[in-house]
Amino acid sequence: MALKVIQRIQLLGQTGAHLCAPGRLGRISRLLSAPVGEPLCVACLWTSAGSCIQRHRCQRLSKPACGRMSLSTIAKDAFYTTGSVGLHKDSVPRFRLSQLHRPTVAEEKAFLDRLSSCSSSRQVLRLLRTVEIMSDTMAAAALHRVADLEQDGTSLKDPSVLEKDPLSALCCQLEQDSGRLTEAGLVSALLACTRLYVDPWSTLVVRLVSESQERLDRGQMSIGQLCTLGQALLALEGPGCGMLEQVMEQVQKQEPGQWSLAELTAVYGLLQAGVGEEGSYQDLLNAMHTHAVSVTSHMDPPAVSGVFSALVVLNQTQAMPLVISLCKQAVRHVPHFKDEELGLVLGALMHFGHSDHFLVKAMERHVPKMAFTSHPETVTKVMEYFGRRNILSLPVFDAVAESFVYRADDYSTGQVARQITPFGKLGYLPPNAGEVFRKVEAILRARFSHFQPRTLLNLLHSCILVERFPVNFVSKVFNCYFLQQLQEQGTGVDRVVLAQLTQLYMTVKLECPFYEGPRLLPKYHVKSFLTPGRSLETPVDGHLYNYVKTGLVDLLGARAYFASRILTPYCYTLDVEIKLDEEGYVLPASQIDDIFKRIAVCIDGHKRFTVNTRQLLGKEAIKQRHLRLLGYEVVQIPYYEFEKLRNKTEVVEYLHKKIFPLSYRLSW
Repeated sequence: MALKVIQRIQLLGQTGAHLCAPGRLGRISRLLSAPVGEPLCVACLWTSAGSCIQRHRCQRLSKPACGRMSLSTIAKDAFYTTGSVGLHKDSVPRFRLSQLHRPTVAEEKAFLDRLSSCSSSRQVLRLLRTVEIMSDTMAAAALHRVADLEQDGTSLKDPSVLEKDPLSALCCQLEQDSGRLTEAGLVSALLACTRLYVDPWSTLVVRLVSESQERLDRGQMSIGQLCTLGQALLALEGPGCGMLEQVMEQVQKQEPGQWSLAELTAVYGLLQAGVGEEGSYQDLLNAMHTHAVSVTSHMDPPAVSGVFSALVVLNQTQAMPLVISLCKQAVRHVPHFKDEELGLVLGALMHFGHSDHFLVKAMERHVPKMAFTSHPETVTKVMEYFGRRNILSLPVFDAVAESFVYRADDYSTGQVARQITPFGKLGYLPPNAGEVFRKVEAILRARFSHFQPRTLLNLLHSCILVERFPVNFVSKVFNCYFLQQLQEQGTGVDRVVLAQLTQLYMTVKLECPFYEGPRLLPKYHVKSFLTPGRSLETPVDGHLYNYVKTGLVDLLGARAYFASRILTPYCYTLDVEIKLDEEGYVLPASQIDDIFKRIAVCIDGHKRFTVNTRQLLGKEAIKQRHLRLLGYEVVQIPYYEFEKLRNKTEVVEYLHKKIFPLSYRLSW
C-alpha cells in the first residue's frame, strides 16, 4: 500500500502542481517521510494539522473494514488513469459554480424540480447542459440524482456515466473550487461521491475529505451538515473512522432539545447507519427519544418511517413512549405513506409488538385502495402485521384476497406464503376462498421446486388450518429428500417444524381417508403440540381455568371426577377431561376401563381468539375439529360467555347446560 501511494505521489509531482494548492504540497512530504509500511488515511494526507494521525486516531486503510474503499467506478488506478475524475485537463466546463452570484431561491427550486422529474441519467445530463451557473448545492443535488437513478446494489448500472462531459466538468469544478464550497455543498458533494462509488483515492474525493476535515476542525458545521459528513465517512471507512469520532463529539456537544426536526431525524439516520451499533451513544439516544416524543405531531411521513426504522435497527426496546407516539402520528399519514415507508412502519410495530385501534381503522380504509397497485412486498407486510398481531380485519383480508387472485403470478414464492399464512393463522376464509386456493394450487404446481422448504411447509400448514387440504403436495413433503432439505436448511429440524409435519400428517389421515401416499416416519413425530415459545396450541388461561375448576367441583361434587391438562395420544393437551359410562354417569378421572364417552372441555381465554373479534384462531379450530373426529365430545367455554356470570349459582347452571345439556342437575 505504502509503495503504491508513493508511486502515485511521484506521478502527482510530474503532472503539475495546479491540482494541489501550494499550501498543501507540504502534506505530500509528510507522506514521503512517513515510515515504510505505516498506512495513512485520506484525512491524514490532506489535513493541515501536523499531528492529524495521532489526534484523530484515523482508521488505517490497510484494515479490511473500510467500507467501500475497494470499490471504484471511475478508475482502477485511483489518481491518474483515463476517465478519472481526478484528471480534468481536457474538460471544458460549460457552466461554473458561483458563490458571489448564486442563483436565486426561485431559480434553484426550479432546477431541483426539473432534476427530480428526470427519470434517467441521460435526462440529468441534458439538464446540466442547459445550465451555465449553479450553486454548489445544486451541483451536489445533480450527483445525488444520478446516484438515485444508477445505483444497482454495490455498483452503478452504467459506470461510464461519470465520464460524460457534463458530469466530468461538474466534478472538475467541485475539485478546483473545494476551498470555496459552502459547508452544505461540500459535505453533500462528498456523500454523493460515495453513493456513486467514486474511487476514494481520486483527487476529487481526497480534496473533499481534506476540506471537510479543515471545516470540521473549525467546529462551525451544523448538525445536519455533520450528519451528512458522517454518512460519507461511514461509506468511505466504516464506523472506526477517526474523523467520524470527531463528528460525533461535536454532535454530542449540542443539546438534542434544541435541534430542529430535520436535525433530529438526521442524527437518528446517522446512528442507524452504523455509528450507534453495539449500544454506542445510548445517553444521546435517550435524550433524543425524549425530545422526539414532543415533536412527533409535526413529523411528516418520511420522518415517521425514518425514526421507526432507526429504533428497530438500534433495538431501542425501552423507547415505547416514542413508539406509541409515532404510531399515533402514523395514523394520520397512512394514506400518504410511500410503499417503502408503510413497510418500515408496519415492520417496526411488529418488532415492538404494538398495535393501535385507530391505525387498524385507517388501514381498513386504505388497503382496499392500494391492494391492486402497491408493491407486492408492501401488501405482504400489511398481511404480516395483521397476522402477527392477531387482528382480523375483514376489509383488509378480503381486499388482499381479491388482489391475490389477480396478482399472485407476479409474487415471489415467499410473498405468496406470507400472504396466505395469516388466513390460516386467524382461521378466516374470504368470500372468494375457492379462487384464492385454486390460485395457490396453481402456483404450487408451477413453482413447487422454487419454494424454500420451510416456506413451503408454512404455506401447506396454513392451508389445513382452514380446511384446505393440499393432498396433491403432501406426498412430496413426506418423502426423504424433502425432509433432508428441511434439515440442511437450518441446524436441524426444530420442534416447531416437527410439530407442523405431525399435524399435517394427522390431518391427512383424519380428514383425507383416500390419501395413499408416503407416511411420515415415526422419528419425525412429536408427542405434544404444546411446547414453550411458538406452539401449535395456546396454553389455558390460568385465571379463567381456576374459576372454571371451582365451578366444576361444585357441579360434579368432587375434584376427583375430572382431570386437568391431559396429554392425549394424539398430541393435543386437554384443558379438562370428563369420562362417562354407557348410562351417562360421571366416572372418576382415574378410571381407565368401561369408558363410553370422553368430554373435552376447552376453556378458551382471550389469547385463543383474534384480538378484535370472537373468531377462534386457526390452531384452536383445528384442535377442536380433530378432537371431534377422534371421538371426543368437545365443549367450548369461551371467556366472553363465562365473564358474564355473576355468582356461584350462575356458574354452576352455565356449566351444567354446557356439559350436560340433556340431563337434569342434581343438588349435592
